[in-house]
Amino acid sequence: MPFEVANVTSRGSISADRTNAADVQQRHAALLAVQPAPPERFILYFAAGGWTLTPESEAAMGGILAQATARPGGEILIVGHTDTVGSLESNDTLSKQRASVIREQVIQRGFPPLLVQAVGRGEREPAIATGNGVDEPRNRRVEIVVR
Repeated sequence: MPFEVANVTSRGSISADRTNAADVQQRHAALLAVQPAPPERFILYFAAGGWTLTPESEAAMGGILAQATARPGGEILIVGHTDTVGSLESNDTLSKQRASVIREQVIQRGFPPLLVQAVGRGEREPAIATGNGVDEPRNRRVEIVVR
């Protein structure tokens, strides 16, 4: 249950109780103040059949990297995806290539290589569900998670 707490007496007995958001904020303000910011997520799109970004996505790269470098201790996870045109194996390779190309661009723009990971998911996690062989531009993407 949300806001459920355990009270422990000096004799070791335990009882359940409830609190609320204001009480949690008051009791644990110092701890809550040092929480890391939630991850930021960005999506870049590709032209069909390769790893060339669309012009809109190419233009967005600078802003994404500025936000990433502004985060203290920021790490970047780049997840490549494809549409369902082509074989499962070729889409696995293409999605990894897309993620790797973006990883290299991120590193070339000054982000530490040890903090940038690239993985491919192929056609397994489409943004838009389609049948096999469907050319869906919104599925040709990389997701960039800055944490």
